[in-house]
Amino acid sequence: MNSNRTIAFHTLGCKLNFAETSAIGRQLTESGYRKVGFEENPDVFLINTCSVTENADRECRSIVNKALAINPDAIIAVTGCFAQLKPEFIAGIPGVDLVLGASEKFNAPKYLDDLHVKSVPLIKACDINDVHEFNSSWSAGDRTRVFLKVQDGCDYSCTFCTIPAARGNSRSNSIQNVLHELNELEIAGAREVVLTGINLGDYGIFDSRLGVRESSFTELAQLIEQNNSPERIRISSIEPNLLEPELISLVANSNKFVPHFHIPLQSGSDTILRKMRRRYLTALYAERISTIKTLIPDCCIGVDVITGFPGESETEFLETYNFLNQLNVSYLHVFTYSERDNTLADSMQDVVPMAIRKERTKMLRILSAKKQRAFYEQNLGTDRKVLFEADNKQGWMHGFTENYVKVRTPYNPELINRIIICRLDSIDESGDVNVTHNETVFAV
Repeated sequence: MNSNRTIAFHTLGCKLNFAETSAIGRQLTESGYRKVGFEENPDVFLINTCSVTENADRECRSIVNKALAINPDAIIAVTGCFAQLKPEFIAGIPGVDLVLGASEKFNAPKYLDDLHVKSVPLIKACDINDVHEFNSSWSAGDRTRVFLKVQDGCDYSCTFCTIPAARGNSRSNSIQNVLHELNELEIAGAREVVLTGINLGDYGIFDSRLGVRESSFTELAQLIEQNNSPERIRISSIEPNLLEPELISLVANSNKFVPHFHIPLQSGSDTILRKMRRRYLTALYAERISTIKTLIPDCCIGVDVITGFPGESETEFLETYNFLNQLNVSYLHVFTYSERDNTLADSMQDVVPMAIRKERTKMLRILSAKKQRAFYEQNLGTDRKVLFEADNKQGWMHGFTENYVKVRTPYNPELINRIIICRLDSIDESGDVNVTHNETVFAV
């Protein structure tokens, strides 16, 4: 028990990382630590890293240096995907005292309680093949939208990805635990829960050592629909080959699941998809989009896409651009391909020059802005249920509709964490939608 120690956190990467940082933070708070801000001279810094972000090593070193500048005598612990992949590298960063891999990050209290600044960093990381346990996690600090981890790890072998090596095999929380956690989050006042995972659609393997599927994400969604939970359930990124038509139909008729899908594409060229070892081709992807828009015309659809993968010629990039241009989707998350150690893609020939990669990224981001603008315009004049957040940016606050239109209205603290019916009026200079609302009408 460390009732006198203060601790600050910094998280890099995905929403799943934020959920896990919150879970680790709750463990440490229960062990007697007091959470403070990063700039508040804490006794301990815990940095949760990412392996997907470009220049993960530079980001990690930068945050360590920032922590040391705030408190040179602080204990610095580093965990997360990059810590699992390169523990020795992280231990070599001056100032790092503790490195926790995938198997030990949820045992942080055990290691921190007796740890003092050491000349030789303590490394606790095992072979990723020995990681089998699922650890429940959900984000804290923002009651409006909670990110709940229901699945971890990945059994896929995409040639560009380090995640299986950083997170291990696919494994899931039990159905009973998920339903219990959703009920607890509802009681705690959460209005929206985002279901997250490394490969969310692969939900249903409860023991990664056996690799036996005992359920499916669609079955979990059906049970969530029938049980107590916050009134809004949002599905995070889900692979197109795992997005079953039954799940789309459930969302179309649901009172809880909101009309929003985020579906990775990565490339609109079948040649590149095969090189990436993706488990679908463009025809299946287009079919999924068509099914969604037929059943849920106002559904928001986001897309992940990578530019400059090895061997991506100008012809194949244009296949991607034209495929996305004609596809009825709402926005793009565009990533410039960057080499990753210990991936098959890292040794592929026909490397695309970085300048060309970045130019292609720019083109797709412009396309994304056009698609998002068109989607927002389609929603103007409609009445939507908006969940307002707590931010106050120069007198404005923001919220999201069920179908993920970002709106703004003059700041009013009474609207925070409320779902209110709003008329979507116009698009402002920042791209957000201005709304009018009747402050006495709240969704149940």
